[in-house]
Amino acid sequence: DALRELPAGGTAVGTGINTHPEFGRRVAEIVARQTGIPFVEAANHFEANAQRDGLVECHGQLRAVAVTLFNVANNIRWLGSGPRCGFYEIKIPDLQPGSSIMPGKVNPVMCESLMQAAARVVGNDQTVAFCGAAGGQFQLNIMMPVMAYAVLESIKLMAQGTRIFTEKCLEGLQANPEACRAAVENSLALATGLNPFLGYEQAAALAKEAFQTGKTIRQLCREKKVLPEDQLEKALDPWRMTKPE
Repeated sequence: DALRELPAGGTAVGTGINTHPEFGRRVAEIVARQTGIPFVEAANHFEANAQRDGLVECHGQLRAVAVTLFNVANNIRWLGSGPRCGFYEIKIPDLQPGSSIMPGKVNPVMCESLMQAAARVVGNDQTVAFCGAAGGQFQLNIMMPVMAYAVLESIKLMAQGTRIFTEKCLEGLQANPEACRAAVENSLALATGLNPFLGYEQAAALAKEAFQTGKTIRQLCREKKVLPEDQLEKALDPWRMTKPE
């Protein structure tokens, strides 16, 4: 809402000297009518001239979006790493040839592109925050042009970046069920499912032995016959571990 307040009518420092009392309101109405955005006259012209808190707050929201998108893109990038020496739990669309010394590798170019756009937005946020704090002297803020440039650039980067990332990456993502099943089956975390049946101490001991011997939790449990097969299947069902019981 703060971005909709226009300082027009406050003249140089916010007093409104030498202007019509309704100038600010009328200008806001004209601009709102021409743009379709509900602009209004600033409630406090002194504050509106000197501060740009609305821009700082607005760009803070853009930074929050950028941080989340960076995390999402980076996770997808890692989950698609491989095909043999990485996670390879998902298959990323092949948009660019891989390396001749790494056949089968798919470069996560769209993930890295979005991550770079997000990094730029985080940098722009520092610019906007610094200009909002240090750019204002008394009743004026001389840093408005660079603040506006940074905000508009960040909006463009996030809008275009998410659209292209969705079209070129997300819509073509595929799960790799074999790799996912293998990762779950080999995970020592399966021992957690044994806690309600065997208790923490015995489950932890089985996990430690599985690690030392290179066996899976399921193999070790069957060898030691710690549970009947039906109970073992229930205890080691990974879907059961995705929600409380």
